[in-house]
Amino acid sequence: MKEIFERISIRKYESRPVEEEKIRQILKAAMAAPSAGNQQPWEFYVVRDPEMIRKLAETTPYSKSAAGAPVVIVPCYRTNGLWAPMYDTIDLSIATENMLLEITSLGLGAVWMGIAPIEDRILAVDRILGLGEDLHSFALVPVGYPAESRPQQDRFQEERIHWIG
Repeated sequence: MKEIFERISIRKYESRPVEEEKIRQILKAAMAAPSAGNQQPWEFYVVRDPEMIRKLAETTPYSKSAAGAPVVIVPCYRTNGLWAPMYDTIDLSIATENMLLEITSLGLGAVWMGIAPIEDRILAVDRILGLGEDLHSFALVPVGYPAESRPQQDRFQEERIHWIG
């Protein structure tokens, strides 16, 4: 799968909007992720309002570049009714990676901006989105047409592989 070796973090975006059908395809990829016991704890907020995007961009010292994105997807996780709640953020990690790979395959760019597990960041984003007690923000994923490019770093390190048998 070439997207694994092409995906890079994009923090600069063209000013054109992302088509709704592409956003739906990204979310379809996210929801195709495996989850512990098939609990699927995810909900996704698609933020296109520039003022709300600006507020989200101010929630962490590392999220400023989100302000330039035409859309920010906020993966969230439910805490109520899960039989294996200790896996909720693992499930969201897999869904978010699926999103990033689909974003790359669609010719778009994005970056994963961590929110969870840092409590004050979670609360700040939850407040902006108006989330209730049983739903929490996991990450910010600004998405748009890339206004930057570079090759992906080769991170393969043979010395980190340990063969047994």
